[in-house]
Amino acid sequence: MNRIRKGIRKLYYYLMGCILGRFMYSKTYFPKGRWFATWKSQGWEWIIPDFWSRVFWGHHRGIKWPVSPYIKIGGRNIVFDVDDLNNFQSNNCYFQSYDANIEIGHGTYIAPGVGIITSNHDVYDLTQRSGAADVVIGKGCWVGMNSILLPGVELGDHTIVGAGAVVTHSFPQGYCMVAGNPAKMIKELDRTRFTEYNDDRNLVKKIYYNDSFE
Repeated sequence: MNRIRKGIRKLYYYLMGCILGRFMYSKTYFPKGRWFATWKSQGWEWIIPDFWSRVFWGHHRGIKWPVSPYIKIGGRNIVFDVDDLNNFQSNNCYFQSYDANIEIGHGTYIAPGVGIITSNHDVYDLTQRSGAADVVIGKGCWVGMNSILLPGVELGDHTIVGAGAVVTHSFPQGYCMVAGNPAKMIKELDRTRFTEYNDDRNLVKKIYYNDSFE
């Protein structure tokens, strides 16, 4: 009986998602990638909450991909892989890209409460922003809960950012763990132990398309 209920619920989200998503999102993002691979995929469940938040609260109007009602996106200059739409479902995140770009590499995970900021308030006129610079995150990174990435920060591939870190400068070499305020490198990581997601799509399919992940 539980399997039947689960199947009916999945089918409902799929059918409603097909209808609403075609009006709300760009074909660049929908329905593409691992989150919409089958009618049972988790991505379909993101669409209805996003729809109601746009209609009643005015959230994320103009954003062309699924976004949780519980995060904030300021600006649309965000570059990411369609397989990583899950990063816009982590509660209490803030993506601020009014004046510069945020680039997120494939296979990167962003935890709840993360802030990524491309410009600050002008200290002499708080109604204006200044110091805009791109924030670039490499592939296969993990940005821990409640951490903050400030304007101009570049993180190389496979950088791990500890929870609560404030990243004020770049770690372009990657393959390291950083933590603290301001963040400092606390450990180098062994390059030979990483799976390069972009070079092995079969592994990605094996991990993310199975029923246990859903």
